[in-house]
Amino acid sequence: MSLLDPLISQVDQALRTVFAAAPTTRPMPGEQMPEADLTESERRHVAALMRINHVGEVCAQALYAGQAATARDDRTKVAMQQAAWEETEHLNWTERRIAELGGHKSLLNPLWYAGAWTIGAVAGRMGDAISLGFVVETERQVEAHLLSHLDQLPAADGRSHAIIEQMKTDEIRHANMAAGLGAQELPGLAKLAMKLAAKLMTTTAHRI
Repeated sequence: MSLLDPLISQVDQALRTVFAAAPTTRPMPGEQMPEADLTESERRHVAALMRINHVGEVCAQALYAGQAATARDDRTKVAMQQAAWEETEHLNWTERRIAELGGHKSLLNPLWYAGAWTIGAVAGRMGDAISLGFVVETERQVEAHLLSHLDQLPAADGRSHAIIEQMKTDEIRHANMAAGLGAQELPGLAKLAMKLAAKLMTTTAHRI
């Protein structure tokens, strides 16, 4: 393997995440449910929520890729890669739901990916325990974020509810996986910085 091969692999993954249709082995949750009779305002709102969730999954792909690239322990690397695969399925589901609602993906996805990959790589360089702690905190914040979206969805929109519920279940499992591998809890200042970054992302992705 040449020195360029890892770089080529990372660039390939970035391009596939941002521009290609994401794969999935599991069916999209709720796809057998009938489409809800939503007003135009409700459809735009749900599409915006799903766009935010899609951006979150783009960032998750990038984070896990950066962390896996710099992981020191093989178990950590494999765990990151497995979590990344499930996040790829989330990409598939949210992208399809956005299309069903007549919405669009974030135009800033390349920027989100680049920033998240850098954060993941830096976290990985700080050691596996810190990197895994970053996963735990990220997934806990995502879980809270998804819960807030469930509260905002129209009650009749069973398809969107099913997708977000399954995503929430997967994120909890990822957090537990990282904790079980020896995650180190992050300091309060780091958690606050992550929340502020997430707020910037969600606010921007809601519209762009």
